[in-house]
Amino acid sequence: MSTLQPTPHITVTPETRPVNVFLNDNVIASTKQALVLQEGNAQPVLYIPKEHVAMEFLLPTDRRTTCPHKGEASYWTISAGNASAENAVWGYDTPKDGVLAIAGHVAFYPDKVRIQVG
Repeated sequence: MSTLQPTPHITVTPETRPVNVFLNDNVIASTKQALVLQEGNAQPVLYIPKEHVAMEFLLPTDRRTTCPHKGEASYWTISAGNASAENAVWGYDTPKDGVLAIAGHVAFYPDKVRIQVG
């Protein structure tokens, strides 16, 4: 007999400090309007509005994942200068009701890019 896992508590709050994302020396994103998504005990994730991301460096990939709490995620590979990071960026184009604030935003894997806060 399996037991149901409780839905993790998810909060989305504004990040009050500036956020910059780099791939090597290339600025991939810069914003003062990032959101912090905290899901249960997981590490917080910064979501950046797409209009503050150099989307010309992002190439869509076929990768998709589904989160029962956020919905289906799409992924991008970053290609800038002589550097690239495969599937380093993800976003939820149509997130579930509890996290609608992250629509139109993307997040970056911190082990694939350098994220500077403050």
